[in-house]
Amino acid sequence: MVIGIIGENCSGKSTLAEMIKTEFGAEIVTGKDYLRMAKTESEAVSLFREKLRRAVSGDNLIYVIADPEHVKLLPDGAIRILVTADMETIKKRFTARMHGTLPEPVALMLERKHGMFDSGEYNYRFDGAAGDAKSFCELLKGDKRSSVKADVI
Repeated sequence: MVIGIIGENCSGKSTLAEMIKTEFGAEIVTGKDYLRMAKTESEAVSLFREKLRRAVSGDNLIYVIADPEHVKLLPDGAIRILVTADMETIKKRFTARMHGTLPEPVALMLERKHGMFDSGEYNYRFDGAAGDAKSFCELLKGDKRSSVKADVI
């Protein structure tokens, strides 16, 4: 099973990915980690696409995505999860990531990017600020890829 966890910086993607990894025994690939698969980017992309394609009906693989271009790498049959959080939560988390200071240009960048994934097609939407990751994993356990869902947790 391939699970694409898609969302903005500091929305809660990694936290959800870790919970799903624990519950499903999945490998996590984040952003451009796949570049380590080969010496050239084009070769790495090709190898990663093949790995994702095989994982749809094989081993569990979670791909954590914060760049809209990477969504295109998800194969047919992948479960797509949009992770969202309100701007206040994102800024608070990013401030912690920046050791207590959120420079104005960074805050403006976060505001500009807020909602950039909202119009995509997803099987699930998860509230990364208030959602219950454990309950969400139980919901995923019942997903047999037989129908598209739009649950919000």
